[in-house]
Amino acid sequence: MRLEIVWLTITGNMADIGKETLGCSSDPKNIQDLTAFVQNLLQQMQDKFQTMSDQIIARIDDMGNRIDDLERNIADLMTQAGVDDGRV
Repeated sequence: MRLEIVWLTITGNMADIGKETLGCSSDPKNIQDLTAFVQNLLQQMQDKFQTMSDQIIARIDDMGNRIDDLERNIADLMTQAGVDDGRV
């Protein structure tokens, strides 16, 4: 039996498709190789998802800071213009 594993790697604007064919038999060495390969692949996926998650959280935080700055600037402009913002 042969096992073909295909994966997609996305970095920035580029995407790579990888393909690896492993021969499988009841040979413990092949099973160990397959197990190691799958564990390595899963670790790589987990690392990439963690990196993406960290980037998304950083962008959300940055967007929150920008919104706070925008609200302050609008409040300052309204104060300078003598407009009451209607907040209670």
